[in-house]
Amino acid sequence: MTAPYSGLVSASDRPPPDALPQSTTFIMSKTKESARSGITMGSALAITISWSVNHSILWAIVHGFLSWLYVIYYALVR
Repeated sequence: MTAPYSGLVSASDRPPPDALPQSTTFIMSKTKESARSGITMGSALAITISWSVNHSILWAIVHGFLSWLYVIYYALVR
């Protein structure tokens, strides 16, 4: 059994996919899938701030769509 690949990876020295441990391949694919699904840091932050201020799911959804606009508004008005 060989040790899992743990060095720095760039485009030029990336090992072939079969050289990566199965768990690493799974984590990388889930990360890419989350990024493609439209979940952004701004949306998550806006939803969290909205819930902590309003305790309303409806407002949290609305502010999640507004994303960074709501976060900046909250930072300025707070």
